[in-house]
Amino acid sequence: MPSHVEAAVVRDPDDKFTLEKLELSSLGPLDVLVKIAGAGMCHTDLAVRGPAGRPLRPIVLGHEGSGVVAAVGSQVSRVAVGDSVVLSYDSCGGCGNCRSGRPYFCATWMDRNTGPGLSREHATLSDAEGRPVNNTFFGQSSFADHCVASQNNVVKVSPELPLEILGPLGCGLQTGAGAIVNVLQVLPGQSVVVFGAGAVGLAAVMAARICGASAVVAVDVVEGRRQLALDVGATHALDGAAPELLDQLQRITSGADCAFDTTGRAAVIATAVDALAQGGTCALAAPGEELRLPAQQIVFGRRLVGVLEGDAVPDVFIPQMIDWWQSGVFPFDKLIERFPLREINEAAEASTSGRVVKPVLVP
Repeated sequence: MPSHVEAAVVRDPDDKFTLEKLELSSLGPLDVLVKIAGAGMCHTDLAVRGPAGRPLRPIVLGHEGSGVVAAVGSQVSRVAVGDSVVLSYDSCGGCGNCRSGRPYFCATWMDRNTGPGLSREHATLSDAEGRPVNNTFFGQSSFADHCVASQNNVVKVSPELPLEILGPLGCGLQTGAGAIVNVLQVLPGQSVVVFGAGAVGLAAVMAARICGASAVVAVDVVEGRRQLALDVGATHALDGAAPELLDQLQRITSGADCAFDTTGRAAVIATAVDALAQGGTCALAAPGEELRLPAQQIVFGRRLVGVLEGDAVPDVFIPQMIDWWQSGVFPFDKLIERFPLREINEAAEASTSGRVVKPVLVP
C-alpha cells in the first residue's frame, strides 16, 4: 500500500487544479484503496471548484473513477486486491432507504458525498505541511493516482473491459440513463424531449432509444452536440435558442410524454413543461435557478419530479449499462476524450467551453 498519492488539489475558488504529493493514512475498516485507471470530469466537479465548494477546501475532487483495487480495510468483504472496479456515489448500507433498495436516498448521503465524510471512519490525506486535504468527494475524490473509496461504492467489473473509460458510468451516464429507465419509466412508442446534450442528456437520449421511444428529441444550443445526439440515437435535434422551439416540439411530438432537463435553468424548464402533453412528466436533474411556473401548467395533469443519480442502484445499473454498450446500443465511448491527469486544467477548459462532452483523466 502506498504511503503517498499524487492528486489534483483545489485550494481557492479561483485557483486551478494543482498536482500535489499527499500523505495517505492507514485504511479504515471498510475502505478500499483504488489505483485509478481513469476518472471522468463532470460539471459538478467544476461547480464545486468554484465558490460553492469553499467550505470543503482544500479538496481533491473527482467522482467518476475506475481502477484496480490496491488494498482493502480489515472488514471489506465485497472486493479483493486486484479486482477491477467502477466507483459511484457512497451510501451507508444500513439506513431504511439503503435496506429498501434506495441507496440514492441514503440518510447520510449528503455527508458522505458532498460533505466532510464524518459518517464513516476512513483514510485521510494531508499535505506537505501536515494539513488535512478533503478526500471524501462522492466517497472517492478520484482526481488522483490512488483514491480511497468504501466497499459500498465500488462495483466489481470484468478485467477484460477497457477500464479507463468506465468511470463516467458511475455518475453522469448513470444519472441520464437512470432518469429515463428508473424515474420516467419510458415505454415503447412514447415521445421524449431531452434538454441539454451534455453527457447526462446524451445518456438519456441513448436510454430512450433502448426503451423504444418513437421520438427522441435532443435540444441544445451547440450545433456539434446536436449532431452528436443524432449520432447516438436522437430522432431529432433542435436549437435551444430558436424562437420557434416550442412550436417545433409540438409539431414533432403533439405534446411529449416525457421531458428531461439537465440544465437547471428556469426558462428551459418552463419550456420543457410547456412541451408536455397532459399527463406528461418532466424530470429535473440539475439544481439551478429558482423556478416559478403558472399553476395551470401543472394542475392539468403535468408532473415535475427530481432525479438523484438516476434513482439507480450502482451494483445493478452499472453492469446493465455495460451490457448495453457491449451490445452496441449505448455507445457512451463516443462522448469521451482522454487527457493525462497532469493536463487536468486543459480538460476543465475543454469541458467548460463545450468542446469535449466527457473528459476522462488518466494518471
